[in-house]
Amino acid sequence: MNTTVRSRADVDQAKFDWTKADAATNEDIKRQIAEDEDTAPIFTEEELARARRVIPGDLSGDVAALRRRLGLTQREFAARYGFSIDTVANWEQRHREPRGSARVLLKVIANEPDAVTRALAKTSRGGQADSSSRRD
Repeated sequence: MNTTVRSRADVDQAKFDWTKADAATNEDIKRQIAEDEDTAPIFTEEELARARRVIPGDLSGDVAALRRRLGLTQREFAARYGFSIDTVANWEQRHREPRGSARVLLKVIANEPDAVTRALAKTSRGGQADSSSRRD
């Protein structure tokens, strides 16, 4: 028997009356906002038109700058932070972009490089982390 897994958002969305929403007029929306200010749009039409997507912590073009700021070669940077040297080179040459946990780790390295170095040294000494693991 197949099991379907649904999130709370899926369930809530399934309960939403899309037919009623599609049929709502501007006057209906204005009336609803007047009755409950919490239903008002967060942004005006003009603000939405000017809006741009911002991805916080985007380091895809800055890996080389980060490494140089730390005074490390590609090999040293890779070894210190657990990346493969090929991965570091690919990021710096923009053949690939850091994703997921690697992107988060780069953000932390950029802000607290010594803390990351200490934390990684502790886990390698304590046997909690496999020193051969690669983060790419």
